[in-house]
Amino acid sequence: MTKPTTTRHIVITDQEYELPYSKGLMASAIMATGLAPARAFHVAEVIEARLTESGRTSIGRADLTDVALDVLRDEVGARYAESFAKWQMVNRLQLPLVILLGGATGVGKSTIATMLAARLGITRVIPTDAIREVMRAAFTEEIYPTLHTSSFDAARLVRVPLPRSADPVIIGFREQVSAVAVGINALVQRAVAEGTDLIVEGAHVVPGFIDPKRFHGEAVVVPMVVTVDDEELHRSHFVLRVHEARNRPPERYLDFFDNIRNVQKYVKSLALQHGVPIVPSYNLDATLSQVIDLVVGQAIEAVPSQPRARQ
Repeated sequence: MTKPTTTRHIVITDQEYELPYSKGLMASAIMATGLAPARAFHVAEVIEARLTESGRTSIGRADLTDVALDVLRDEVGARYAESFAKWQMVNRLQLPLVILLGGATGVGKSTIATMLAARLGITRVIPTDAIREVMRAAFTEEIYPTLHTSSFDAARLVRVPLPRSADPVIIGFREQVSAVAVGINALVQRAVAEGTDLIVEGAHVVPGFIDPKRFHGEAVVVPMVVTVDDEELHRSHFVLRVHEARNRPPERYLDFFDNIRNVQKYVKSLALQHGVPIVPSYNLDATLSQVIDLVVGQAIEAVPSQPRARQ
């Protein structure tokens, strides 16, 4: 009679609770490098195989990272190994990580934010449209009319007389952004107080209206603006929305497409003015990889010294 085989777990020792090595958790950590999920899980399996072959029953986190780096170099290349090493340093920060993802309507911010959160293990993603909805409940249309429409259609609700040279689309957009920015700053302040990582995404994340330096030393704030430079590609994004949400017909967006492009041009100019990185969106995987590189790079730059581990 054959004896039943038993699975031998390799325990990670230097953490609050000793837990066995997990391929799923390791794959999630590896995905922060921009590696696709299937390849990340393969690397995690190879790491487990090497640990098993070594005959070890336990391993510290630093040694596990070294094994992971060796496997990454062998299996997918030095670029991913370097990115993993940097992200491990970011993960040891005591400061919360706050990513501010802006851009005009229809550039893919929500999709990027969702996938970015999954790759980086961030559980809190707040769209600025949700902030605007809360503010609508507090301020009626009579009190704050520009809150009660889309960001690209706020011009028609601007009450103050405009100079002849002024662009009403941008004036209305600025008025709405100014109001929503108050809520964004409050959310970031709450994340700082709680020590919670956060992604805020939406058309109201506009350079110049939120000052990352305000949270210097309290959080690593990484702002960026996503753009779609190709006009026809941008237009096609609204057609795809028909399949994603029934209550968001493309006709409204296409009717205001010139306004949306105008807003993108304005936000892009502010990004250049304030030194905020611009990420062109043309391929989701490439864009996501660029965003992750940007987050890791800016986080490392913001905290150049070796940080202590998070508790």
